[in-house]
Amino acid sequence: MYKTIIHPRVSETDGVGHINNTTIPIWLEAGRHEIFKLFNPDDSFDNWKMIIINMNIDFIRQIYFGRPVIICTSVKRLGNSSLQLYEEILQDKEICAKGIVTYVNFNRNTQKSEPIPDDIRRQLESHLIS
Repeated sequence: MYKTIIHPRVSETDGVGHINNTTIPIWLEAGRHEIFKLFNPDDSFDNWKMIIINMNIDFIRQIYFGRPVIICTSVKRLGNSSLQLYEEILQDKEICAKGIVTYVNFNRNTQKSEPIPDDIRRQLESHLIS
């Protein structure tokens, strides 16, 4: 499992006093940075591989400014050219949001998906959950 710590900002807090729901997908994406690095070690968009094809988020509890959150990202499923991630956002050891996102390994030049390379697959398998 990959873990990322986020420190909520005042600007992410909405008028009812909790972190705005539009912030949650951004935080979840921040939790995927190490996975992006597997596919694009130099972070270059010239050869970007990870194309999102589906995302679902369940909002469970309110999240508040002033207390850190932890983004936990695991691999739920590995296909030939796609991967599905399971993610949780925790604050004060409570699950506040959870989601599933699906990416495809995509070649922008050919405009087609490509198999996930074996070396990347092995690294992702170490974060696979049942």
